[in-house]
Amino acid sequence: MTFRKALAGDLQAVVALTQAAYGHYTALLGAPPIPVSEDYAPRIARGEVWLLESDAEVAGLIVLEKHPDHAMIFSVAVSPAFQGKKLGIALLDFAGEQAVTWGVPEVRLYTNARMERNIALYTAYGFRETGRRENPYRPGWMVVDMAKAVDKTTAS
Repeated sequence: MTFRKALAGDLQAVVALTQAAYGHYTALLGAPPIPVSEDYAPRIARGEVWLLESDAEVAGLIVLEKHPDHAMIFSVAVSPAFQGKKLGIALLDFAGEQAVTWGVPEVRLYTNARMERNIALYTAYGFRETGRRENPYRPGWMVVDMAKAVDKTTAS
């Protein structure tokens, strides 16, 4: 497995993987989750999208924004063909390593309050809930904000 920044030519793969990974949440939420409707071209151009590849096949991706005091995970997605292989953990580990490289003290993320499985996974990984708020883009949806301090000893 290798990580690399997504390139403009990877746009369709990013969109397809995101749709496949988040697809089952559409029924739960009554609409596609925010990452499914995102325009990834600007994010790729800004260098915010990293791909996790297995033998040149895109197995997962992470969208990570650099902020002055934190790294913000916008999306973590694992291809259904690769789920159950702890690649989500590898992507979260990568976010922590990137935060150390950027010199920021924590990684933040937010998720839909109805995505209880995700909240449990993030909590088990060491994220703590920092608050809940209305989603400004989807009335009626609640967002759970979470954060995790980075472990500077794990930087490679």
